[in-house]
Amino acid sequence: MATKTLSLSDIQHLRSLPLPELMARALRTKLQERGTNFSLCSIINARSGRCSEDCRFCVQSALYTTKAPVYPLKPKDEIVAAARKAEQIGATRFSIVTSGRGMPTEQLTDIAETISEIRKKVKIGICASLGIQSLDDFKILKNAGLSRYHHNLETSKEFFPKVVTTHSFQDRLLTIQAARKAGLEVCSGGIIGLGETETDRISMAMTLNECKVDSVPLNILIPLPGTPLEDAPPLTQAEIMRAIALFRIILPHVPLRLAAGRESALGDFLGVAFMAGADGMMIGGYLTQRGRMPEEDRRFVSEIKEIWKS
Repeated sequence: MATKTLSLSDIQHLRSLPLPELMARALRTKLQERGTNFSLCSIINARSGRCSEDCRFCVQSALYTTKAPVYPLKPKDEIVAAARKAEQIGATRFSIVTSGRGMPTEQLTDIAETISEIRKKVKIGICASLGIQSLDDFKILKNAGLSRYHHNLETSKEFFPKVVTTHSFQDRLLTIQAARKAGLEVCSGGIIGLGETETDRISMAMTLNECKVDSVPLNILIPLPGTPLEDAPPLTQAEIMRAIALFRIILPHVPLRLAAGRESALGDFLGVAFMAGADGMMIGGYLTQRGRMPEEDRRFVSEIKEIWKS
């Protein structure tokens, strides 16, 4: 669905609104454009640690001393079992996530075989997040049954060099374009709380709109020991709500999914975030951090949807 690109004056007007008014507009946008839809996804950390890249927020970088788990690609049966569990806890999409700059050809073949096996045995949409890959790689994954590729921008093009130096923002854009060219849907978002400004958050949202992404995960930084951002100051609740509302208004038609950091950063305000336009969550935990119990999340979703309907 075509999305109107907001003008600079539109953006400035949004930024001038008091938070309650901005949130009310974002919620109206969500209900008008997406109804009471609420999406749940789940992931598996299928290969962990020893990443060559220097993303300043990530415990899986080999450049930092952290307590992140380190292991090679998990066997096919274990990944298929995780997909089946994801279906059982209520997720409609399951993503295979691996650490590293990209997936070498021999392991890409293993991933493709695993995707085919999941397609046969589990009724769930299959996603993957394997880093920077080529068009030919994406064609292999598409033919195996992959439907969506996840590749975050992480932040704005202006702020990106302060977060990552081992690859460029353009590398990320080219990966998204290659996935799209192969016929895959694209899931892409980023992290707030890296030290960026609201202007950077808006820039990232506008770029995602230009990329016509199909889903936007929004993470809130968890400052983890051993990473360069371990002492990053937390965002205020007001900053987080403003970011969610702005993303919803700029990207009115896509699922806006709260991922890592939602429990620790939002706490008692988690429900409020879904009054600011968010309408999706990651369920069952994250790459290196545990989440809430699935039963608690499913109950929460039911209550939010009832509120939306009232």
